[in-house]
Amino acid sequence: MTSSAHVFNSTPQPSGAGSSIGGLLLESGKITPENAERVLRMQKELGIRFGEAAQRLGLITEADIQQVLARQFDYPYLQPGAGKYPPELVAAYQPFSSQVETLRAVRSQLMLRWFARGSKSLVVLGMEPGDGASLFAANLAVVFSQLGEHTLLVDANLRKPRQHEIFDLKTRQGLSDVLAGRAELDIVAKVESFVALSVLAAGTLPPNPQELLSRSSFVTLNKQLESRYDAVLYDVPAYATGSDAIAVAARAGGVLLVARKNKTPMAEVAAMSEQMTQSGAQVVGAVMVDF
Repeated sequence: MTSSAHVFNSTPQPSGAGSSIGGLLLESGKITPENAERVLRMQKELGIRFGEAAQRLGLITEADIQQVLARQFDYPYLQPGAGKYPPELVAAYQPFSSQVETLRAVRSQLMLRWFARGSKSLVVLGMEPGDGASLFAANLAVVFSQLGEHTLLVDANLRKPRQHEIFDLKTRQGLSDVLAGRAELDIVAKVESFVALSVLAAGTLPPNPQELLSRSSFVTLNKQLESRYDAVLYDVPAYATGSDAIAVAARAGGVLLVARKNKTPMAEVAAMSEQMTQSGAQVVGAVMVDF
């Protein structure tokens, strides 16, 4: 994914093992206590950092260092092949890539323009099905949680939901069941790899999604969610599929538009923006993605 914005039985650590880095390398099994002694000797002889000495001895890689540093600074991410998520969830697997730098730039703009002003809910809206808005919303939710923000990603696409697949959720109940009074908010799933991230799946696919999303109970629900989380991101059906997104946007108050590079006409983005404004929602910004 590329995008552009307009708008992770502990072993006692040996004395002097770089107190944190050495201990974390031991705990994670990257090095053994015996190897740690070799590292310490080189560290003392050359006056270099523990991690650099371990690399010079061929015991660890740069990726190992990056992962340990991420743990040290409470910045969770996953090694490629770990976890149950698709590789397109780049914020989870490639946090130091240019794509994720762009995601962080989008996050910063949203924090300044929207969340720092007291707002907590935001709709992520694409033009056509398959434009990548759902995957963008998932990645955006991950980078918000990596900031330490208690983030909730709500799958409000009650027609063709994707978030339960992206985050490998087993629950069958979700937003639709809560709105219908058939479930409570204890069905919200915490994402095990990212302690600050939770997901409310779409749930049972209803025969009347637009009417369900237009109920006054959604207003009450959104207020409940905002009282529990720092950021609530809504993944909604594409604009071209109907008025579901308008109903959600009117309750969330803010919209981030997602356009597909070399596919979404700018005139359609302008029309989508105008429709959202008329519904009473503020268009906070727009991003262009390429999947």
